[in-house]
Amino acid sequence: MKKNILLILSLTVSIAAFAQPKKVVADKIIAVVGNKIILKSDIDNSLLDMQRQGVELPPNAACLSLEQALSVKALVLQAEKDSLPVTEEEIDADIDNRIRYFITQYGSKDEVERLAGKSLYQLKEDFKEGIRDQKLATAMRNKIVEGIKITPNEVKAYFQTIPSDSLPYYETEVEIGQVLLYPKASRDAEEYCIEQLADYKKQIESGKKDFATVASVYSEDPGSKDRGGMYEVNRNQKDLDPVWLAKAFTLKPGQVSNPFKTRFGYHIIQLVSRAGDDAVVRHILKIPQVTQVEMKEGYQKLDSVRAKLIAGTMDFGTAVSRYSDDDASKFTGGMLQGKDGSFLTIDQLDKDLVLMWKELAVGEYSKPVDYTDERGKKGVRLIYLKNKSEPHRENLKDDYNRVSQRAIEQKKEDALEKWFDTKIKNYYIMIDADYRKCDVLKKWVELSVAK
Repeated sequence: MKKNILLILSLTVSIAAFAQPKKVVADKIIAVVGNKIILKSDIDNSLLDMQRQGVELPPNAACLSLEQALSVKALVLQAEKDSLPVTEEEIDADIDNRIRYFITQYGSKDEVERLAGKSLYQLKEDFKEGIRDQKLATAMRNKIVEGIKITPNEVKAYFQTIPSDSLPYYETEVEIGQVLLYPKASRDAEEYCIEQLADYKKQIESGKKDFATVASVYSEDPGSKDRGGMYEVNRNQKDLDPVWLAKAFTLKPGQVSNPFKTRFGYHIIQLVSRAGDDAVVRHILKIPQVTQVEMKEGYQKLDSVRAKLIAGTMDFGTAVSRYSDDDASKFTGGMLQGKDGSFLTIDQLDKDLVLMWKELAVGEYSKPVDYTDERGKKGVRLIYLKNKSEPHRENLKDDYNRVSQRAIEQKKEDALEKWFDTKIKNYYIMIDADYRKCDVLKKWVELSVAK
């Protein structure tokens, strides 16, 4: 159990919660913890979903999946006993997120319903118990490990247990910040976008052209262009522009909006259909073109910012807060972030950044250069090379934060292991005979036989 406890929640979220909710034909109860049952279909569907995602399953995948399911049930039992709060609103919000994930993965609501063999409403009902369990298990896990801290001596002791030939090797990594400025297009350029969109609207409403065709030809949104501008959205989504989302829900089915502006450019939207807080819409995006005149002004502004940074009359964080238009790094002091923090490997940088940082020494600022984002929007940016590491074997001097993070996770894992050793012997446990030979289930099997 020990090496899998900390994986319990992450695996159940990415596998069990996202598993296609089609049930396999053969089904039976294969395990019980307290009054919680685990069905064979629960395990089979988890494994099927991993295979769909291209995960290579180990020979004992079914055993590992069952062990994680048993652990989750034990955590849920204790969470219920301790009356840890999980609200229906939280569960419903999580379900909506999962449904949106499915729709994104498979292209449309209709395709999800076809593959699942049931309506979205039925899917949501199917998910409730599993998501409730995940939330309770997460709450219980957090309660068990809350307050666990680690000292430098413990980090050092943990590091010394790692064989030197097992220490990871790190390639060059950098900490890079940027001030990104999007020059404002001229009023003429903006009015031209509005005129184009108004003309598209006129042609669509007259029946000369359909919205999907116009979007596939003229929209500048790469995320929906190939789908005729289509998006399936929910009124409560947080990852969409609020102005755009609000506009979508003011329309009647078939209605096309007037041109309107968001931070991405100018749009028209057509509401295709709506069911409560869910809607299918199509949109066309036009981005006002920035000329060399506006780009030159952007260069001049960032040249002035760079001069202040070099002179020390302005710090980088202030420059970011005052001038940067990059929402992604606005609240990180301008520092770009990877999945493991602000240190990025070369393959995590865009090709222009790779060329830029190689010309800088640590602590230097680049000259302003052109930038074009994934939507084709033009900007100007300067970068700051805050730190750089040379290729090296892991050590405490250069990699203390990494090592300490692993050390504290190990300490939490040990606390969870101790908790399970204390608690599960108090629960009724049943393991089906087909799974009693699983090595990873040895402790569970022994307890089930003892009872």
